[in-house]
Amino acid sequence: MKKLILLTTFLLGVVSLNAQTEEELKTILSAKKDSIAAIEGRANAIQAQIDALPGWKIGAFGTLGGSLSGYQNWFSQAAPNNSAGTIGATLNAYANLKQEKYFWRNSLNVNLSWVKLDNEDDPTDEEDFKETNDIFTLTSLFGYNLSKTLAVSTLGEYRTTLLNNFNDPGYLDLGVGFTWTPIPDLIVVVHPLNYNFVFSEGDSVFESSLGAKIVADYTRKIGAINFKTNLSAFMSYEDADYSNWQWTNSFAYTLWKKIGVGFDFGLRSNKQEALNYAIAQIADGDTVPTLENVDNELQTFWNLGMSYSF
Repeated sequence: MKKLILLTTFLLGVVSLNAQTEEELKTILSAKKDSIAAIEGRANAIQAQIDALPGWKIGAFGTLGGSLSGYQNWFSQAAPNNSAGTIGATLNAYANLKQEKYFWRNSLNVNLSWVKLDNEDDPTDEEDFKETNDIFTLTSLFGYNLSKTLAVSTLGEYRTTLLNNFNDPGYLDLGVGFTWTPIPDLIVVVHPLNYNFVFSEGDSVFESSLGAKIVADYTRKIGAINFKTNLSAFMSYEDADYSNWQWTNSFAYTLWKKIGVGFDFGLRSNKQEALNYAIAQIADGDTVPTLENVDNELQTFWNLGMSYSF
């Protein structure tokens, strides 16, 4: 009986000691995490001071996503012998010059993707990758400061595709107006005098026009997160059907060194593009659509994959 009592007392003591040790370790761990958060806060504050210094700031981050698959004699599907794949890549790069009296901001956004589905039982089937998403945007903004948050500015923005139909259409906006920077990393461009040049080959529905240009861009790095959102809109003075806008967003979270997870999505509305596509799809006997009756559906894209920060 005495041995049983001693053994029970010993086991209770061991459990109590382990519990106490676990609680102590949790307390120490919590304190260490608080210390890490404080160090990160001080590091971020120093980085903000560095970013505010005059001079060039250059950086880039992007996303690479994709999948490949192959099936042989997989009879549960309509094409039992096939190979499929998707590849997507996004690049966001910037080179910004900041001086006391003026600034010059330059950015590049490229978003490309390919897809294929090769039915090996169909000799007429397409075997190669086909282009799907295809975006190229280059922007240059120069401004002369009137105050800490307001500047007179001029903007050049070029948008087109790279993989297919390069510069057909292509858009070049040139204009002057004002740039507002209410907080660091956010710029709002309002150019009431802007000309939207539209380039296209052959007979087309595209028209250049005079109008207003509005751009809002927020690009920032917070710890392990790279974030960029950009809204670019043109409002035509000649015809509302010539107006267009595009909103792109990129997120990248660093997991290890410079490698992480990235996600991109975008929206676009362009009635001239919708009409050009609708005309290309009509068959003999169909009514030819016009800007007044074409269905201007919202254009969207997204890409999820591995990211890399430069």
